[in-house]
Amino acid sequence: MNRELHCYEYVNRPFDSISTALEVDAVGVFQRATQAAAGRAETIVSNLKVSIAGLEIGTNVVIRVVDVSRNVEAPGHLAPTAMRLRLAWQAETNRGLFPAMQATLYVYPLSATETQLDLRGTYEPPGGLLGDAADRLVGHRIAEASVHRFLEEVASWLGRELLPPD
Repeated sequence: MNRELHCYEYVNRPFDSISTALEVDAVGVFQRATQAAAGRAETIVSNLKVSIAGLEIGTNVVIRVVDVSRNVEAPGHLAPTAMRLRLAWQAETNRGLFPAMQATLYVYPLSATETQLDLRGTYEPPGGLLGDAADRLVGHRIAEASVHRFLEEVASWLGRELLPPD
């Protein structure tokens, strides 16, 4: 059964600068934000991890930018314009132990100087019925926390590295 994830972050930078940075080099932004790079042009390796009860859980994932579209509607928002990046990711190794995910990252202006990153994704827990039960107990929280951490790192990097508004 597919599980849905949804998280968002804000960046105190104008939409135009963020959307341009992601359109020109989303892979590079993700690489620099997560500090883990791979050599292929359309994928990156990122370490998605989360701390639970003092235990660090995570794995390297290969993230692929499937499609980038400008001038789309932001879901549930009245923004005049938005950018959409379709992403796919899966564990770099031990793929049978970790879910693969399809996600859409929407980027849209909230004001002249603030932009929202809105990530919506779905994944299917690995491991059949046992994996589904484990996902219900703790796996979904781990997946959600690791995706949120990824988005936080991207938003933080964009906020630090892009020039502030005049």
